[in-house]
Amino acid sequence: MNRAEKAALQLRAVDVLRMLKETRTYDELAETTELPAGDLNRYVNGHVLPGTERAREVVEDLGREALGQELEARIRVDDEGYVDNSSAVFDQPFLDLVAPVVANGFEFDRPDVVLTAATDGITLAASLASYYGTRCAYAKKRKETAVEEFIEARERLQSGIELTYYLPESAIEEGESVLVVDDLIRSGETQELLLDIVETADADVAGVFALIAAGEDGIERARGRTDAPIGALTTV
Repeated sequence: MNRAEKAALQLRAVDVLRMLKETRTYDELAETTELPAGDLNRYVNGHVLPGTERAREVVEDLGREALGQELEARIRVDDEGYVDNSSAVFDQPFLDLVAPVVANGFEFDRPDVVLTAATDGITLAASLASYYGTRCAYAKKRKETAVEEFIEARERLQSGIELTYYLPESAIEEGESVLVVDDLIRSGETQELLLDIVETADADVAGVFALIAAGEDGIERARGRTDAPIGALTTV
């Protein structure tokens, strides 16, 4: 980890602590984190930064649990099982907190490209790509007018509807490592199409991640396609 990466990790740890402090006293925060209240006061108020190892513990362990709870509080599921996660995917500062937790709390290798499907996964993909310092690409259901060469993935759904995604061929180079992400994984159909795109590009899968898993079907379907790490921040 270079100096810039260490600084980014330390700053993200402070962001996590500040988020937790919004609903806790310093004594309560100390009980939650098992860190001295005086140290927490200095971190939250920006007087000092936590050391690298302490920052890693905050982001990987505490951050993952805290952000998972925060995400669960933002999700609304209706009587038919449809998930409204707009208060999460529209909140870029929240997603910017999620990015280092995903990068440090899951076993994903650093990707060359973060790939998602338009549209709700774009904000998450952008946050992760920014944190990793890599490119962000997103597949669409229609072709861009000015682009000549595309990677195309098509699947007929159980409903009989044919779902097709297109990605400009230049978005992923052969041999690159690709992290597939989305805001929600339910059936796994979208993730499978994105994995088809990665395969067609002769690229490698770094992992599959979703903010929310609606049940286990999509996760299991993705596991049937790749040996790369697969995870979600929370499950409903």
